[in-house]
Amino acid sequence: MVSGGTYGTEDIVHGAGYGKAILILLLTPLLWSLPTAFMIGELSSALPFEGGYYAWVRRAMGNFWGFQEAWLSLVASIFDMAIYPTLFVAYLTRMFPWFQENHRGVAVALGVVVVCAALNIMGVKVVSTTSLWLFFLLSAPFAAIFVIAPFKIHALANAVTKPTTSNVDILGGLLICMWNYMGWDNASTIATEVERPQRTYPRAMLVAVAIVCITYVLPFAAMWITGLPASAWETGAWADVAELMGGPVLRIALVAGGMMSGFGMFNALVMSYSRLPLAMAQDGMLPQIFARKTKKSHSPWVSIVALAIGWGMCLGLNFEHLVTLDILLYGSSLMLEFIALVALRVKEPTLRRPFRVPGGMLGAVMLGVCPLLLLGFSVVRSENETVLGMSSLAFGVLLIVGGFVAYGIKTLFQTPDSLSVVAQKPPNAA
Repeated sequence: MVSGGTYGTEDIVHGAGYGKAILILLLTPLLWSLPTAFMIGELSSALPFEGGYYAWVRRAMGNFWGFQEAWLSLVASIFDMAIYPTLFVAYLTRMFPWFQENHRGVAVALGVVVVCAALNIMGVKVVSTTSLWLFFLLSAPFAAIFVIAPFKIHALANAVTKPTTSNVDILGGLLICMWNYMGWDNASTIATEVERPQRTYPRAMLVAVAIVCITYVLPFAAMWITGLPASAWETGAWADVAELMGGPVLRIALVAGGMMSGFGMFNALVMSYSRLPLAMAQDGMLPQIFARKTKKSHSPWVSIVALAIGWGMCLGLNFEHLVTLDILLYGSSLMLEFIALVALRVKEPTLRRPFRVPGGMLGAVMLGVCPLLLLGFSVVRSENETVLGMSSLAFGVLLIVGGFVAYGIKTLFQTPDSLSVVAQKPPNAA
C-alpha cells in the first residue's frame, strides 16, 4: 500500500533535475522509509491488532492520543485519497483529452471511488488479488523503457515534447518523493487478516523498501542517458516519454498502467483506512454503527461508505497542495507512532517483540529523528501555499486542533453504553 509504481513521480525530476532527483530518490528511503519500516516491524510484530497504528498509540498513551492518531490518519486520508483518482484522470487525459473538458474528469474520478468502495465491501481477498496483479502489469512499461534506453543514448536531447504547466521546485520535488515513499503503516490496520503477522510484517517492510526504491530510480536513470530535458517532466508525462521511446503501443501501455496505478492504490488504501473507524467503534470511541460488517465478507461496509463519501467530496483539488497537506498531517500521525514505540519500551519492557529495533532504548529514540527533520520541509512549504484564504500550515493546524475538539465533543456526548465498552477494553488490553 506504499507504491503504485513510478507513476506520479515525474515532478521530482522537473523540480530537481535528474542527478538531484535520483539522489533524493536514493536518500529518502534511508531517512524516511527505513526508520518507519523498522518501527512498524517492531510494533506490528508485538501488537498485530485490528486498527494497527491506532491500537498501538492507544495502548501506549491512552484513549486521547489514540483518538488523535486515528483523527490525523483519517483527515490526512481525505487529501491522500483524492490524489489517486486524480492520477487516474491525469493519465487518462493524456490519451483522451476530451475528459479534461467541463467536469468529466471529476465524474471519472468519482467512478473510481464508487467501484473501489464496492470491491472492498466484497472483501479483502478481492482487494489483495487485484492489487497483486496490478503491480505486475503496471511495472511492465517501465521495464520496457529501461531496456530500450541504452539504444537511445542522447537521442532525445532535442525532442519536441508537450509544454508543461508544472511549477514544482526542488523542495516540492522532495515532498512529492516523500509522498511516494510513505504509507508503510497502512498495512498494519489489517493485521488480524494477515497470516503470521509477527513474521510477515518485518520481512515484508524491509524487502518492500528495497523494491520500491529500485522501481523509482532505474526508469529515471534510464531516461537521463537519453538526454531528455528535465523541464519536459510533469504529472502524466511518462505517457509522452513512452511514445518517444517505444511508439504508440508503449504509450497506450503506460497510460493503462498509470490508470491502473491510481485505481490499485486507491483500492488497497480503502481497505486500510476503513479499518480505523471499525476498530474505534469496537473500542467504544465511535458509534457502534461503524462496527457493522457484511455477513459474507465481514467487510466494515458502513465505514467504507462513510469514508468514500468524504473522499468523493475532495476530488479535483490541486495536486501539489494535496501532497503538502497530506505529508503534514500524515507526518504528525507518524510522529505519534514513533513516540508510541518508545513509550511501550518504557511501559511494557517485557512485552514479547519477535522483531525489535536494534540499539536498545537509544536506537528506539533516535529512529524518529530523521523523519521528524524531513517533516520540517512540509512545514516550510505549507507556509507559502494558500488554502481557503489562509496558509496551508494554518489550515493544517486547524485540522489538527479539530481532533482535540472532536474528542471533547465525543466525551461530552458519550453514552453509558459506549463508556462501558471502553472500560471493558482498556488501552493496555492484549
